[in-house]
Amino acid sequence: MFDGLREKLGRFSDDVEEDVDEDTEEGRDTTSETDPAESAVTAPENGSEAETETESTTGTDSESATDTADGQADNGTPADESDRGIGERAKLFATGKTVIDEDDLQAHLDELEIALLSSDVEMSVAGEILDGVETNLVGETRRRLQSTGNLAQDALREALYDVISVGQFDFEQRIAEAEKPVVIVFTGVNGVGKTTTIAKLARYLEQHGYSSVLANGDTYRAGANEQLGEHAENLDVPYISHEQGGDPAAVIYDAVEYAEANDVDVVLGDTAGRLHTSEGLMDQLSKIDRVIDPDMTLFVDEAVAGQDAVTRASEFDDAAEIDGTILTKADADPQGGAAISIAHVTGKPILFLGIGQGYEHLDPFDPENVVDQLTLGE
Repeated sequence: MFDGLREKLGRFSDDVEEDVDEDTEEGRDTTSETDPAESAVTAPENGSEAETETESTTGTDSESATDTADGQADNGTPADESDRGIGERAKLFATGKTVIDEDDLQAHLDELEIALLSSDVEMSVAGEILDGVETNLVGETRRRLQSTGNLAQDALREALYDVISVGQFDFEQRIAEAEKPVVIVFTGVNGVGKTTTIAKLARYLEQHGYSSVLANGDTYRAGANEQLGEHAENLDVPYISHEQGGDPAAVIYDAVEYAEANDVDVVLGDTAGRLHTSEGLMDQLSKIDRVIDPDMTLFVDEAVAGQDAVTRASEFDDAAEIDGTILTKADADPQGGAAISIAHVTGKPILFLGIGQGYEHLDPFDPENVVDQLTLGE
């Protein structure tokens, strides 16, 4: 999972280490070649000659000397900053330390930006990651035996975690603390595995001690009743449906009443797959939100959809505020752009990853684990 992006991020840490360490070696060479005694100012042996030379200095020469003392060269341009930089590096090296500066990083940050964008990370999210890495690394002082690559890796991990973990909450804790029945409505576009995801979540809830009822609010698509009904039969859970073309809000409302009458813990309500540009269907989704007032609305999309999934998540959030996202086909996604971007763009967390076809193939989303996979290969 996310193999392509992991490889690109690994190259960033390796390249930063190689480049910074090369600069450190140059600093060491400069230190060893420069004799501090040679740079010391030697007082003139003949005091009278020095005085005569001083007296003959013109006003212009005095102004030039003043400029030089203020850090300006004789021609009025700034003194050589690179010389001062070398001096600072030399001092740090003498104490067994080196510093990472912006020049060391800029080319690598540019390459990191390309790597993120080419992995379908949304542009503003890529910018946030780059800012985080730069903030965490520029000016960082390390001991000579400390790995620059590890520092770069840690800075990248922290920046990634900050964008991936936005809005994160404990799904199981929310179910446990909510008044029953908990009503969860699922939204998303056609063909992303939404109905199968509902069935997977029913199995997940059962394994954690919660009963559920499935409700087919997808009254728009022919065959939707049969598809969700088959999952309900396989899982041995109750199932509520109406005729095709019926009111989706009425179906989910009936499921809530069934749950209340039969002490069922969670209502899982399917809705018609729709494009975010389908105005009528998006209005229908808004109606479900108003009538049912679900405890959670979860957006489902494919991890492999990348930036399209990010755009759709934002549009669905506008139509009926979502509480979180489930990404399907995460095991087939070599990039990871959607997983990195959606939480930051919507401000709502990714809660689960679909990683296969079986009912058991639904994993809770753990930001730390994902970041470890991307940066440590774990």
